[in-house]
Formats: sequence, C-alpha cells, structure tokens
Amino acid sequence: MNSSATAPGATPGSGASPGVAGAAAVLDLSAAELGGGMLGGTVLRGAVLVGADFCRAHLEGAVLDGADLTGASLVKAVLDDASLRHTKLDGADLGSAELSDTDARQASLRGARLHGAALLGTLLQGADLTRASLKETSFGTVVDKHTVVQGLSGSVYGPMTVERDGRRDEVGGRAMELWLNGRGADVRVIDPDARDITYYAKIGEGRPRSSPRGVVRRRFLDGVSYDEAFTHNLRWEATEYLRLYELGHNEVDHVEITEAEVDAFVAAVTAKIGEQP
Repeated sequence: MNSSATAPGATPGSGASPGVAGAAAVLDLSAAELGGGMLGGTVLRGAVLVGADFCRAHLEGAVLDGADLTGASLVKAVLDDASLRHTKLDGADLGSAELSDTDARQASLRGARLHGAALLGTLLQGADLTRASLKETSFGTVVDKHTVVQGLSGSVYGPMTVERDGRRDEVGGRAMELWLNGRGADVRVIDPDARDITYYAKIGEGRPRSSPRGVVRRRFLDGVSYDEAFTHNLRWEATEYLRLYELGHNEVDHVEITEAEVDAFVAAVTAKIGEQP
C-alpha cells in the first residue's frame, strides 16, 4: 500500500490511514484483499485497484470515479448509489453484484463478467461493454447511442431505458434485443413468464411446511438447471442443497411448495431482517 496516500476527508501529512489518493501521489491498492469490507461512502477517486478483491464488499455510495479496477473481483459486492464515472472495470468479475442506481457513465467494462448482477437504474450512457458477458443479468439500465455493446453477449432481464433526443423510452422484450443486437451484441432477453421453476421448502422437526427453515428453487434455462436458495442477503443465491440431497449427502428434507408460499416466506424473512438494528 502507498504510505503517502490519505484517508477520506484527511489532508496529506495528517497521519491518517490510507483511503484516497493524495495531491502528490496516486493510491495504489493493486491486488489488495478487501473482501467483505465495509467501505460505504469511501472515496477512491483515481485509485489503482488492479486485481483487487472486493468480493462481498459493501461499497454503497462509494466514489470510484476514474479508478482502475482492471481484473478486480467484485463478486456479490454491493455498489448501490456508487459513482463509477470513467472507472475502468475491464475484465472485472461483477458476478451477482448489486449496482442499483449506480452512476457508471463513460465507464469501461470491456470483457467484464456480469453474471447474475443486478443493474437496476444503473446509468450506462457512454459506457463501453465491448465483449462483456451476461447471464440472467437484471439489465434495467439507462443507455444511449454512445453506449458501446459490440460483442456483449448472454441473457438478460429487461426492460432497459434508452435515452435519446432529450427523452427516455422504456424498451423491453424483442425491442430490447433489436436495440442491443443491432449494435453488435448477441443478447437474449428472457421472458420472465417462460421460466420453468420448481420451489421447495426445507422442513424438519419443528419446522413444518408452513414455517420452513428455508426455501430453494430449481430453474431451467435452455435445458440447464440452476439451484438457488433465498438467503439472509435477501436475494436468491446459488446453492448445492438439492444436488447434495440427490447424492445422499444432505439429511435435511424438503417438500415442493407453491410460488405463493415462497412469496410469503420471502416477505416474512425480509420483514424480520428489516426489524433488526
């Protein structure tokens, strides 16, 4: 770590711990291990963060404008309301990351991996997504004619918003595919009503179907199954529970349930966690 860097809000020479680049030096945290860090609101403008590990880090409201995160791991990182303007994220892994209302205008995401990421209200005007990879990505972004999608590939949930001539138009389904693929992408927009999903409740002694210890689902997309559990992170995340059960390595039992029962469980868990200090 560059010892001459300064902490958020500090001035050079104050003796504060490193946090942002000082006037005379650029903060270099290349390959830093920051996984799980509570970094909400941190200012890392212009920092060098090549190959850094931000897995599961909380970066809500962080300022990373102009930072270099080439090849960084941001798997399951929370970047809601963060500022990533002109940020370099080439080859970065943002699998299952959360980027709601994130400002990523003019950011470079060339070759980035965005599998399962949630981009909801994310500003991508002028961003470069050349050869970026998507997989069941929630792509509720704002794009414009300057957004580069050449070689962008995979599957997404829409709709997105296209900014043009001073107005914003919501575009989904086939129209969304035509907009993206007409600019060199190879993207398929998933019809949410066409998904084949089976839900299960994890039950046991003292945990009946009406009050299960957890819920899981198995989804099929293009003939491939994906197993997920609703976690205390309040999202569906990959699980090996069903596969281990099928192999006889998991003694926790389960029973198939309806989507309405799952919705009730999710609402209850969300309310319970929301009550916690």
